Amino acid sequence: MELREFLSFLRTHGLLREVEEPLSPYLEMARFIAAHQEEVLLFKNVPGYEGEVVSGLCAKRELMAMALGVQPQALIPILVKAMQNPVTPPIVENPPCQEVVEEKVDLTKLPILKHLAEDGGPYVTAGVAIIKDPDYGRNASFHRLMLLDEKRFVARVVEGRGTHTAWSKVSGDLEIAVAIGLPVHILIAASMSPPKGVDELSIANALAPTPLARCLAKDLEVPACAEIVLEGRLTKKLAPEGPFIDLTQTWDYVREQPILEVDLVTHRKRPIYHALLPGGAEHRLLMGIPREPTIFSAVNEVAECLDVRVTPGGMCWLHAVVKIRKRGPEDGLRAIEAAFKGHPSLKHVVIVDEDVDIDRLEEVEWAIATRFQADRGLVVLRDQPGSSLDPSAKHTPGRKTLTAKMGIDATVPWGAKAEDFKRIRW
Repeated sequence: MELREFLSFLRTHGLLREVEEPLSPYLEMARFIAAHQEEVLLFKNVPGYEGEVVSGLCAKRELMAMALGVQPQALIPILVKAMQNPVTPPIVENPPCQEVVEEKVDLTKLPILKHLAEDGGPYVTAGVAIIKDPDYGRNASFHRLMLLDEKRFVARVVEGRGTHTAWSKVSGDLEIAVAIGLPVHILIAASMSPPKGVDELSIANALAPTPLARCLAKDLEVPACAEIVLEGRLTKKLAPEGPFIDLTQTWDYVREQPILEVDLVTHRKRPIYHALLPGGAEHRLLMGIPREPTIFSAVNEVAECLDVRVTPGGMCWLHAVVKIRKRGPEDGLRAIEAAFKGHPSLKHVVIVDEDVDIDRLEEVEWAIATRFQADRGLVVLRDQPGSSLDPSAKHTPGRKTLTAKMGIDATVPWGAKAEDFKRIRW
C-alpha cells in the first residue's frame, strides 16, 4: 500500500491518531511522539507547513505486517523471498512525487524535527537516500541528515557501507536523491542489507508494486509515490555531524561527515513528511526486523532455522534469539557462528529449541537457566567487527568498530533424555 492508502486503511480501522493541536517541529513534536511511541500519529496542524507530518508507521510488528498484507508470523518468510527474488521496478512518467517542482531550494520550509535541545541541529531521520555505485549500480539506504542551512545538510555516512563506498570511488560529487514519505514496504527494503549489486528498490518491488520515476536534475530513479524528493550531491566537503541520540538511546559521537547540497526539491501537493523518533519504537523495529531474514537465511544454511527475533532489550539491533530444530550435536554452535554472519552488528545471540516461544523472553531466559552450561555452550569472540552504535565497543576514528561477541547455546544437550528437559506447563 502507498503511504496515503495505508493511512486511510488505518483511519478506517481506528488505528490512526490524528493530532489537531498545533505542535512545533522544534522539540514539541518529538516529545509528543515519545509519549505515544506505539501509535501511528498524523499531525494535521504543523505551524508554517502546508502539509502534514506522520510518525509511527513501523512502530509495531503488526503494523508492518498489515502494510504488506500478511500475518505477523509471515514477515520473515516474505522478506526472505523478496530478498532472494528481487524484481526490477518499472519507470513511469508524470509521477506524483513531481506534482510540485521547487527550483529555489529552501529546506527550512520542511518540518524537520529538532528532537532534543542538545542535538547538533534539526534532523531528517526517515529519508531514504538513492545513489548509483560506479560498479554495483543503484543503492537505497537510510542516512540521518543534520540541517545546516537552506540548501545543505551534513549526512551521517557509515564507513564501508554502500553510500560511503560509492562516494569514496568518485573523484567529485556523488549524485544523490533523498525520498521522504514512503510506503512501509520501501522503508523495510531500504533497511535491508542485501549482497552488493542487489538493488533494494527491486526488493521493494518484489514485496509490492514499486514504480520509479526519473529525477529531473540527476541521473537517478526514485519511488514515484514519494511525498518529497530532494535531488542533490554528496560533496567532498566535510562538517561536524552531531551530537545525536541514536538507536541505542545514547549519544553518538561527533564526526566529520560529507555535506549534502540540495539542488532541486519536488513533492506531492500537501506533502506528508515522515518523522522517525531516534531510538524510539519505530526506529528500533524498522532497523531490526529487516535483519531477521538475513539471520534466518544464514542460520538456515548450517541448521534448520525455525524463527528469529531481534529483541527490544538489545534495541532490536545488538541482541537476537534464534529458534532451531537440532539435527546434530554441533547445530547450536554452528547457528551462533552463522547468526553473526547474518547480521554483522549483532553482539549477543541465544539459540533455543523449537519448544521455546521466542516472543516471550522469560521462556528464553528459562532455556538459558535449564539447558545452558557455560563450559560447553558459551562462545566468546574477541575484537570482532561490531556496531558503531554500541558505546561500550572500541571506537577508533576512520576504522571499523571492534567489539566482543557472545553466543549462548541454550538448546537441550545432544544425546540427553528429552523428558529431563521438558517444561511442564500448567
